Formats: sequence, C-alpha cells, structure tokens
Amino acid sequence: MKLTVLGCGDAFGSGGRLQTSYHVEHAGGTFLIDCGATSLIGMARLSLAPDAVDTIFISHLHGDHFGGLVWWMLHGQHVAKRTTPLTVVGPPGIGSRFEAAAEALFPGSTKIAPRFEMRFVDLARETPLSVAGLEVTAFEVVHPSGAPSYALRFSLDDRIVSFSGDTEWVETLIAAGRHADLFIMECYAVEGPTRYHLSWQVIEQNLARIAAKRVMLTHMSTPMLAAAERLADRPGILLAEDGLVLRI
Repeated sequence: MKLTVLGCGDAFGSGGRLQTSYHVEHAGGTFLIDCGATSLIGMARLSLAPDAVDTIFISHLHGDHFGGLVWWMLHGQHVAKRTTPLTVVGPPGIGSRFEAAAEALFPGSTKIAPRFEMRFVDLARETPLSVAGLEVTAFEVVHPSGAPSYALRFSLDDRIVSFSGDTEWVETLIAAGRHADLFIMECYAVEGPTRYHLSWQVIEQNLARIAAKRVMLTHMSTPMLAAAERLADRPGILLAEDGLVLRI
C-alpha cells in the first residue's frame, strides 16, 4: 500500500500547506481519505491522475475536508471527461451537503447531464462497510460539522490505516487507532486539552494506550509546526508534509 500526502494543512493554510487529503494506492484500486478544496492542486503537483481515484472517503463535512468534491465533479465533467463512476463515502447526508455546496459555489452545476455517476454512501457508526476492496469502520468523534464527525479505520491487505479526522480527545480514538500500522492524527495545538481539536500533549499521554506502530501528526497550526521540530527524531512519530510518500 502506498500513501501520498496531498495536503496536511489546517483550514487556514498554516505553513503554506494544502488542505487535508491522502491518496492511497493498493492492488485493488486507488482512494482518497478526505478531499479538501485544494486536493486537485495536490494531485497536479505530484502528477497523479484524478480519474484513477475510484473512491473518496470523507471524515466530516467541513469545507477543508470535503469541499474538493465540488472541483472533482467539475474536473471530471469538463476537463477529464470522466466516464467511470466515483463512489463517495461519508457521514449521513453527504450527498445533499455536496449538492448544496456545489450549487452555492457554481450555480446550476449539478443540473447538467453528468458524464459520470457520483454514488454517495452514508457511513453508520461502528458498522464495518466493505467497499472498493477494503473495509472501513467509522467511530464518532467530537467536532461539530452539521452531521456526525468520524475517525476512520481502514482494513486492507492485512494492513490497518486509521485517521482521527478532526476532534478533541474522545475514547473512541483508542478503538479507531489501536495497533494500526499507521494512525494519522490531527494535532492542531501544542498543549491541551483543546476544544474540538487534539494537541500533542494529549496525544502523547495516550500513545501507549493506542499502541499504533506509527503515528503521523497532521493538521498542525503555526505554533504546533514550530514545536514539532523537536519531535522529528522521536521513534514511531512522523510529521506529515505535503508530498510525503509512505509505504505501508
């Protein structure tokens, strides 16, 4: 499994980083974990083909995590002339939220006869879902977004990749990330607890309980980016960077 960081920034572009999106290639296909508004920019920088992505998983319905779906639709329709279906898996109501966002940003865009089908699938809390040759389980977290926000746990080819999404500390993160080969954890702040977000202080206190093989810190604010330099050589801790490639 090959994971490429398309964007690992917070909503404000701290450090000049693109918004959240992770590109995963495996024997059965290619998928994204989250699709921030800058996802196509990240793909273009790395010469990755949007049409090769068959499934996009969304953790929660904030623009810096799902807004790129609007541009994905427009690119497939008008640039790539996509014909293969695209499956979008996310919190309940993701289909209607996507349509509202698309119509707000590009009025009439969802009324044009589509070249390709966008299939929307709702996740259910702690109910494994098999899609695109893998299994994903959603664990509810605390980050208000107008719909349930989730941490996601992916099981694929005897490997586990987990993603915290955005959240303050909740015990469901233990189940989401336990013994994962890679746990991607948002780490917005240096010290905490922090409302609706994680801090390094809180993550560090729970590393032994999670027992993931590797933890990658992402979604860092400007203060956290500065503080993260001292973690660069810590065993089992990775610092996300746009363009970083990992073999899992």
